[in-house]
Amino acid sequence: MGSHRRLAPSGFDRGALCVLSAAAAALGAVATTAVPATAAPHEDTRTEVDRLYEAAEKATEAFNEAGERAGTLRRQVGDSQDRVARKQERVNVLRERLGALAGAQYRSGGLDPSLALLFSEDPADYLDKASVLDRVTAHQAGELKDLQHALRELAQERAEATRKLGELEKSREAVEKHKRAVERKLAEARRLLNSLPSAERAAYDRASRSGRSDLPGLPGPEGAGAASGRAAAALAAARSALGRPYVWGANGPTGFDCSGLVQWSYARAGVSLPRTSQAQAHAGRRVPLSQARPGDIVTYRSDASHVGMYAGNGQVIHAPHPGAPVRYDPVGMMPVSSVTRP
Repeated sequence: MGSHRRLAPSGFDRGALCVLSAAAAALGAVATTAVPATAAPHEDTRTEVDRLYEAAEKATEAFNEAGERAGTLRRQVGDSQDRVARKQERVNVLRERLGALAGAQYRSGGLDPSLALLFSEDPADYLDKASVLDRVTAHQAGELKDLQHALRELAQERAEATRKLGELEKSREAVEKHKRAVERKLAEARRLLNSLPSAERAAYDRASRSGRSDLPGLPGPEGAGAASGRAAAALAAARSALGRPYVWGANGPTGFDCSGLVQWSYARAGVSLPRTSQAQAHAGRRVPLSQARPGDIVTYRSDASHVGMYAGNGQVIHAPHPGAPVRYDPVGMMPVSSVTRP
């Protein structure tokens, strides 16, 4: 940033805190909602797990956004510090030049200019040199003043960036704390699931992988036009990740969360995507679900808190939730928010 590039306000504090508040409210509802006395215990368990998974994904995406913004600010702070160092070096050089000039004047006896002119053997030559010297000194003084002003601005910019980074780090710590709370609830839900008979657990898994039956006709791999070279490469990368575990905040290669899988897969195809599912929903051209092609990004729920990649034949590849590896599921497994073609 040779010119004085200003840091754009991140907007994280409002956005991330709103996400956190929504996720916290969802968790609070899970923790405090009374269970109807007539509800079947097994149904209660499945409902609680579903709610916890949704709250967990919201918290994870908030965590991912915090990490991405913190990384951006770190780079901006580093650039600012580099610019300050370069400007400081130029200031030091000018100071050395001005010091050398002052030393030369001192060694010449530091005569008053009128006396130096009086005793000069060639007054005309002296006046020429003095005029040049005055111009050089004035130029250097002006340049030094400009640099000092720029240095003050850069120092202010660096202080502001450092302050923002500190705030983001605090926000990220809050997200991590929230994430740990969700993990505790998920562990509790897993214990409840493990307490169910195997037939009930299998029924829950089938229910979580079932899709809607009223979706528009979806094309297969050869329908609605073939996938582009980049989309095909991204889909091949996603397929190579099948069976790898869901890991909080991970974007490969050994583990993934939902948006991490999509980002990693497209990175293998040479395409840079944002880190969060909400941002990925806007990382290309929107298309109707009925025109989905293999490689398209499919986001879910009204807040786009879950994302997968369309694989054709009415299936998506996604990282579902803790305890469930990267796998195929029906594209209609939950309400579709959007379909995006990068």
